[in-house]
Formats: sequence, structure tokens, C-alpha cells
Amino acid sequence: MTENTLLFAAATTNPNDAIDIAQEAGGTALIDERPDTTKLPFAGIALVVTDDLNALTERADGGLHLVCKRTIKPGAANVYGLYPLVHHPDLTHQQTDAHWRDNHGPLALEHHAYMTHYVQLSVVQTLAGRPLDGIALCGFDSVSDLKDRFYTVPASEQVIAEDIAKFADLRKSPRGLTALPRGAAL
Repeated sequence: MTENTLLFAAATTNPNDAIDIAQEAGGTALIDERPDTTKLPFAGIALVVTDDLNALTERADGGLHLVCKRTIKPGAANVYGLYPLVHHPDLTHQQTDAHWRDNHGPLALEHHAYMTHYVQLSVVQTLAGRPLDGIALCGFDSVSDLKDRFYTVPASEQVIAEDIAKFADLRKSPRGLTALPRGAAL
């Protein structure tokens, strides 16, 4: 059974802001620690439950979303591939989300055998910034596992790419991040 939780995803261009938001609200920050994050949609994201929306809007310069966190594969991870998603132009948000949840989720478990943790953040509402339909959090034990063992077998890459093209707009979906978790466990 999938665990669902509503929370805020506060994206920041300053990773320290994401860490501070997560610490203040008892949440989790996911931080891309590359020296140059200027080509990324954001450098960090805080995942929190809070009633202080003002504290988020002041620092979420990379976007603020109310999300439904769906834990598809529970587990622990030392690093995450974080992939923002914009729906396919021929689909509604609801159609995209249903495909992502019902078709892509099980497919991802099969074709990402080394993935230790998988969460789908389905966007319920964009409160600020670029509209997104979701953010995939693909957890792995190490950066090398994320980079070198992302797919179960070589053919898995094509299977996953073909499925993503069915529900996502690959041109409009922002670039992914390699993020390290800080704070509470996802």
C-alpha cells in the first residue's frame, strides 16, 4: 500500500535556505552540492509540514508547491535523483498523474533495481514559481549507484524513456538534480 502525505515543497536557489526551512519545520532538505547550480531549476528543496506559509514564501525563490507525497518504495537513501515533471501537452494533470502513479511507478520498480527508495511528489497546487505536475525522488545508496546503476539492464533505459514520453513534456520538464538529504528521513 502506498503511503500518502500532504506537505509543502519549497524550492530555493540557495541551498542554505532549504536547509534552514527544513530545520525550522522539522522536515527534509535535498541539496544539489555542485559548485555551479545556475543551470538547475533550483539548488535545494525543503519538504515540510507547516502552518507558517509566510516563512516559506519569503525564501522559496525556486518555487513553492503543495504536494502529495506518495511513497512507492519505502527505504533509505544516501543520494537522490530529483526529477521535476511537467505534464505531456496532450494530457491533463490528472491523466499525467494517474499514468505516473499507476503505470510508471510499477515500471520504475522493475527497471531501477538498485533504487533503494522511491517517492512521487504529485503537485496538488503551485503556490509560487514555475508550474510543475510532480517531482520524482529516486533514492540510491551512492552517487555512483545513481550514475552507473540507474537502470537494471541496458534495455531498461529505453523502456523508461518511452514510458516517460507518454506522460511528461520532456522539453518543458526542468533539468534533474543530484541531491543529498539533510534533516529528517523521507
